[in-house]
Amino acid sequence: MICFCAFQWCSYFLVFSTLLHGAQAIEIDVNNVDSIKHAAWVFSHGMMDYYNGNQTGGTLGKFTWPYYWWEAGAAWGSLLDYWFYTGDATYNQILMDALLGNVGPNNDFMPKSEVMTEGNDDQAFWAFTVMAAAERNFTNPSSDQPQWLELSETVFWSMADRWDMSTCNGGLRWQIFQLNNGYNYKNTISNAGLFLLAARLARYTGNTTYVDWAQRTWDWVEEVGFLDTKYYYFYDGASSTDNCTDIKKYQWTYNAASFLAGSAYLYNLTLSDLWKNRTQNVLEGLHVFFDESSGGVMNEVACEAVQKCNTDQKSFKAYLSRFMGLTAVLAPWTYDTIYAHLVNTIVHGVAQSCTGGTDGVTCGTSWLVKGWDNTWGLGQQMSALETVQNLLTNQVPAPYTASTGGSSPGGNGGLRRPGYDYPFSVSTGDRAGAGILTSVVLLMMLGGAWWIVI
Repeated sequence: MICFCAFQWCSYFLVFSTLLHGAQAIEIDVNNVDSIKHAAWVFSHGMMDYYNGNQTGGTLGKFTWPYYWWEAGAAWGSLLDYWFYTGDATYNQILMDALLGNVGPNNDFMPKSEVMTEGNDDQAFWAFTVMAAAERNFTNPSSDQPQWLELSETVFWSMADRWDMSTCNGGLRWQIFQLNNGYNYKNTISNAGLFLLAARLARYTGNTTYVDWAQRTWDWVEEVGFLDTKYYYFYDGASSTDNCTDIKKYQWTYNAASFLAGSAYLYNLTLSDLWKNRTQNVLEGLHVFFDESSGGVMNEVACEAVQKCNTDQKSFKAYLSRFMGLTAVLAPWTYDTIYAHLVNTIVHGVAQSCTGGTDGVTCGTSWLVKGWDNTWGLGQQMSALETVQNLLTNQVPAPYTASTGGSSPGGNGGLRRPGYDYPFSVSTGDRAGAGILTSVVLLMMLGGAWWIVI
């Protein structure tokens, strides 16, 4: 049985029952910390059903097919926060091994096994996790290993080095290497990754160079038209071949979420009206992702209603919940609004969705559907976990900084690296193979976009 009590004044439980094949019942009251932690434990356990990287035949740090490498980096971020919110260290050694096993020869999360098809956004999501490790005082690696802060800064500068002025007057491309067809697409999430990582490093280190980069990135996204400042909607991106004039106006939760949290980090650092207003504006723009007719349930508006969400997109709501949770702590006036979004989503959405499978607690893709929608996967479990565990943001310290107890050693203080060398050479055969693969991915992404224009 899954039970949710929406508010402090609630004197009863909303009851949703499913006892499929003798499944263990879950009972949760959103006002009870132990109850929330138990639900988070169930959902985290469901996530790890998709990991075999620590077993014979598995790939360290990578989840089972069809989950791409980038989503693994995001999933480890969910489990890192799971430890921080609940105190359960069950997965900590696996998490440590996964992170350090994927740093690559340059300590920049460009391992040789993935780099041929790695995009800027892929790299950013692994960096978000090690940045969180620094902010959460996750156990530091041994002194002969790269450190969390060092890794975050190295990724940032490797991304900043790719800022491209040759088209669209700036911005990051989707893909890192010219051999990949996505190289000619400048997307919001890659730039959102640079923005959020800059904001987090700025707050952690106090180095204003990162503030400058965050401002530069925001300004570019706004000026190129990926941000609609009338509604504060963030659009997907555009091709650099036409100088970013044909913008794909479909919206994803993780774009808005990244700019929301980044603005909150910068507000928390500067206390400026500029970043306070931007945080508030982005927060108000999130209304498009909450379906009022269903009680305010979070939904991936660009694909859920037509059941077209691909494997990646089924995880996006996890990042909205995660980054709303960070925002609620760093910009406290947003807490009530964000808490209501999370509670309404749980009560009217997650509770009825996570009732599937043979265990009776498997989560579906769409939380708008009455009951489990007969889908399952890593992204679905991650999204439920993040939504539930971010109710605990007021139970734990705010993200640490170097001056408030952050213990991650290393890093270069935000100084630009003098040079950057890719850890391999690209052969003609490599170019052909990677080009074919990413051509297929890009065509699948853009070919289905006509129905999701907002």
